[in-house]
Amino acid sequence: MEATTFVLFGATGDLAKRKIYPALYNLYVDQKLPQSFSVIGLGRRELSDETFQANVEQSLRMFSRREAKDPVVLKNFVRAFRYSVLDVGRKEDYLKLLKLIEQQEAELRMEPNRLFYLSVGPEFFETIAANIQESGLGSANGWKRLVIEKPFGHDLQSARDLNRNLSKAFTEEEIFRIDHYLGKPMVQKLEVLQQSHPVLQALWGNHSMANVQITANEIVGVEERAGYYDHVGALRDMFQNHMLQLLMMLTIQLPNNSTSENVRFNKKQVMDSLEALNKEDVRSHVVRGQYGAGTIQGKSVVGYTSEPNIAANSQNDTFIAAKLQIANDAWRDVPFYIRTGKRMKDKSTRIVIEFKEPFVQAQSNDEDLTPNLIVFEINPNEGISLQFNTRDPQQQREFRPIHIDFHERGDNVPEAYENLIGDALHGDSTFFAHWDEVELSWQWVQPILDAYEENLVPLHRYEAGTYGPAESDELLAKDGFHWWFDDKPEQTIESIKGERYAYYTNR
Repeated sequence: MEATTFVLFGATGDLAKRKIYPALYNLYVDQKLPQSFSVIGLGRRELSDETFQANVEQSLRMFSRREAKDPVVLKNFVRAFRYSVLDVGRKEDYLKLLKLIEQQEAELRMEPNRLFYLSVGPEFFETIAANIQESGLGSANGWKRLVIEKPFGHDLQSARDLNRNLSKAFTEEEIFRIDHYLGKPMVQKLEVLQQSHPVLQALWGNHSMANVQITANEIVGVEERAGYYDHVGALRDMFQNHMLQLLMMLTIQLPNNSTSENVRFNKKQVMDSLEALNKEDVRSHVVRGQYGAGTIQGKSVVGYTSEPNIAANSQNDTFIAAKLQIANDAWRDVPFYIRTGKRMKDKSTRIVIEFKEPFVQAQSNDEDLTPNLIVFEINPNEGISLQFNTRDPQQQREFRPIHIDFHERGDNVPEAYENLIGDALHGDSTFFAHWDEVELSWQWVQPILDAYEENLVPLHRYEAGTYGPAESDELLAKDGFHWWFDDKPEQTIESIKGERYAYYTNR
């Protein structure tokens, strides 16, 4: 790999400690970092290099999936870290940073390849990008890349403004927008599965699918994020980015040996084909909710408006369910039901595909036959189950689930940030959010934001420890469907028994 200087803005923050440093360490152990590699951490606090390195080491002991127990490996890793004080708006600090980087590159005989990771609030993105450009930090003979975290704007117009300003300093090919759901192993396997598994290829599309359900349940409440979350809500925090990205990754149709450009083009096509909502029609397609007091895992919890630093009259949404449809040849007439919420009964991220009734079921008088399903478990457990209903030789009804286990080779499965940071270092943008799909996502969501603003969509209260407001069940019931696994959430991949097949994929 090419020599790289990794410049981390927000080096003393929580994301850096919990995700970025452990990801870099595990990439280092797996020999997936450049041989010449330097990390310069930036923050407002005064820290010595030694203190910074000790802090990095502490974060590894607390948060790394792989125990940092080899003192030689650990020492060699942390000695690549340096620290510099930087005030985001102070131009002199960027010039000082440039001298530090050039000095490091000269000492290590490194090419001037620089990756700028902005682990800071989005309000600082434009200022930092502009100062990188003006100071000459990004004008070296090597490559430069900018990694930013969501949110990419607050609405359609702010997203366009942000992109326009970032584009003054970095090209689209140099901007890597992290959506950590795209780094999850099961989500990344969706691309491979659609190309390589004949069973899924035969079943994919509207000729066999009755509906698709995408769920992301959280048991946590607002926690320490009140100041941020109360201005954002479930629609902006989860739906516009994570949930629509899952929709895109599930429904894109890719050629064999597809490139990042193929993925980008096909994701854009999905968003282009998504049937738009008018502001006046939002109420019939979207259910909006806010959690009240209830019980989570046997523990009583307060309602959203009783949380610290949340106004008693807040109308912020903590739950959203929506019905979407894709108007293209592959998916026309297949309803997609997407929901996400806080303080739900269980923690789970899954995709459930329900199939149309096969001929043998259509001829049966038994109305209790369970539909055939494919279930993609993404979090906290990972796996895929195919549940098909067949008859035994005596023509008696029998449910014979076929369970396919998809594993990474080896015992240690990389976490999302390892995959994404590794890809950014390689310049591979396959599993990052590109501007055109970000813009189209905001474009689809904007009428919902407008309807919320004008109180055209009621805010339903739901008890913490449930699966959201009853109206979300009615959203499916009027089409003759229901949410899967709500009544028996334990009946997921782990409990489905049947024939098992191992299928291995490599990234």
